[in-house]
Amino acid sequence: MNVTLRQLRVFIEVARLQSFSRAGDEIGLTQSAVSRCVRELEGEIGLKLIDRTTREVQLTDVGGNLVSSVSRLLSDLDDALREIREIGEQRRGRVVVAASPTVACRLMPRVVAACGEQFPYIVLGLRDDVQSDVVRKVKSGEVDFGVIIGPFTADDLLSEPLMTDSFCLVMRNDHPLTSRERVAWTDLEGQQLVMLDYASGSRPIIDAVMQEYGVSAAVVQELGHSATVFGLVEAGIGVSVLPWLALPLPAGASLVARPLVPRAERTVELVRRRDRSLSPAAEAVWGLIHQLPGRAEDLS
Repeated sequence: MNVTLRQLRVFIEVARLQSFSRAGDEIGLTQSAVSRCVRELEGEIGLKLIDRTTREVQLTDVGGNLVSSVSRLLSDLDDALREIREIGEQRRGRVVVAASPTVACRLMPRVVAACGEQFPYIVLGLRDDVQSDVVRKVKSGEVDFGVIIGPFTADDLLSEPLMTDSFCLVMRNDHPLTSRERVAWTDLEGQQLVMLDYASGSRPIIDAVMQEYGVSAAVVQELGHSATVFGLVEAGIGVSVLPWLALPLPAGASLVARPLVPRAERTVELVRRRDRSLSPAAEAVWGLIHQLPGRAEDLS
């Protein structure tokens, strides 16, 4: 038996409206097309469902029983399709986001938590990589999108600013500069610096600011992770210039952070491929990240 949904829906409309012409108007078919659908249904079932006269359309006993059964089935089917569509609108699937280390450490945990609350059908995977690898993975399609340090431009990528971040001086709590609420960039003159290396999106910005203010300081160590920087600063190797997103400081560490002035900013940006649309799930996570505060210092 090869009964189609179209035949059943047409038959239900004819039975409901008791008219072939009105049923056709309701579902957008000609009267002849409606009649053909009902005849085909009767042919598949092998039973007469409607008695036709010039004045009226009347269901046979078999037709009446079929209306009752099929109406429930179609209602259940419509409910199931509606539920699937609503799940799609809520977003469902797996989303993979790559982020620079400080961003991954400070911003993304709250995004993962919020995603679990707001979009329970989304599985959000996080990749923490140096900036060059984040960009490479976005371009190759290994991840849905990335969160990087800007400003950033590339012809094949689309970026949107997310927030601004500024810089602080991290030092031991017995350092002379801890007596100041704010530290000037020029106060770094002659200091020994423990810095993030050039895989960090922040390092070129820091170098440019120090050059602007004519600061001459010795970089004694260059490292890939802020956790190692904290350890060397606490050991007395030097002080460090870090973005606020690299904080909080390790619990129990004898370290303090002071804002560096004048305020120098870097941007945090979302980046994705220009030639590829995000999936509904990825679009939902993209929008969720946009709900973060506009300044890193405002993060609680």
